[in-house]
Amino acid sequence: MKKLKCAVIGTGYLGKFHAEKYALLPDCELVAVVDINEQAALAVAEKHGAQALTDYSSLLGTVDAVSIVVPTTLHHQVAKDFLNAGVHVLVEKPITVTVAEADELIAIAEAKNLILQVGHLERFNPAILGLDK
Repeated sequence: MKKLKCAVIGTGYLGKFHAEKYALLPDCELVAVVDINEQAALAVAEKHGAQALTDYSSLLGTVDAVSIVVPTTLHHQVAKDFLNAGVHVLVEKPITVTVAEADELIAIAEAKNLILQVGHLERFNPAILGLDK
């Protein structure tokens, strides 16, 4: 089975976490980490054996999946660019700033038969799961 080529856009707290998880998955290859802060991108990329970039445009259409972990105001444009390039997207919450932007991303993903997932991972947190008991 071929490994999924993955990238992480944004290297803040959650971006570092996404990069670490991709690097640990046996069926994934973390190929790139992107941040406008070159030193931040380099630090995360070197730790996980990935390429460091300051612009994501060279990754469009070259990776299978991407995590978008940038400020919320940038989610829509970055996700739209990757979806239009045929790349599966995991975007941190909230998906976008407006419902209209979210609806547009959903429509693109559906039209291209791509996965668009929002990082609502707390729903699997044991503490959260225990609330209903």
